[in-house]
Amino acid sequence: MTQLVLPIRLADHAVFETFYPVGNEAAVAHLRSIAAAEAGHGAWLWGAPASGKTHLLQAACERAGDRAVYLTFENPAIADPALLDGLERRALVCLDDVDSIVGDMEWEHAMFALFNAIADAGGQMVLASASAPRSCRFALPDLASRAASLPVFQLRVLDDSACAQALRLRAKRRGLELPNETLRYLLTRSRRDMRSLYRLLDRLDLAALRAQRKLTIPFVRDVIGKLESSSG
Repeated sequence: MTQLVLPIRLADHAVFETFYPVGNEAAVAHLRSIAAAEAGHGAWLWGAPASGKTHLLQAACERAGDRAVYLTFENPAIADPALLDGLERRALVCLDDVDSIVGDMEWEHAMFALFNAIADAGGQMVLASASAPRSCRFALPDLASRAASLPVFQLRVLDDSACAQALRLRAKRRGLELPNETLRYLLTRSRRDMRSLYRLLDRLDLAALRAQRKLTIPFVRDVIGKLESSSG
C-alpha cells in the first residue's frame, strides 16, 4: 500500500476488488479509468455516510500508486491550507470530506488555487462530500463553478441483499470462510451499513485468528457479546 508524504495511510481493504459495485457501476468504472490514466476529467462523489466514498477514493489512489495522493479534511492533522501546496505534482489528487472546509475562505482559496494548478499540470482531482457540488454552499463563487464542472456521481447505499454480497466479497478477499448461516446472523446483529459490517468482520477475523476458530454462529455470538460488554 502506498505510503504518502502526508500523515495518512490508505486502508488495506480499500481497493476496487473489495467494493461491491451494484448501483454504483458508473462511478466505479469512471474512477477505474481515472486511476489507470486512461481518460476522465476528475469527479465529484457524494452520498450518505458509509455509501463508499472514502473506499473509492482510496481505491483509486491505491491503483494509481505513487502518481496519486489522498487526504481527508476530517483528519485533525490536516489543519493548514498550506498542505495543499504542491499537490498538483501528483497526477491524481483525491480529497475527502470536502464539506468540512466549505465556508472557510482560507481553505476555499487554497482549493481554488489547487484546482487551477492541477488543470495546468494536466492532472485530475476527485472530491467526495455528503452533498452534490451545487448543494455545497461555497463562499467563493469561482470554486463553486470549478466544483460544478466535475462529473458528478451519487453513491447509492446498498440494500440488505447487496450488503450480504459485499460482506461475502470482503471475507473472501481476507481468506475467511463465511457460512451462509453466520452471514445471516451478522446481518441481524449489526448495524446494516458497510462501515459497521466491515469493522465487525475485521474484529471477527482477528479473534478467529487468535483462537484458531472458524466463524461459526456460537463463536461469532461469543465475540460480539465480549465486544458489546467492553464497549458498554
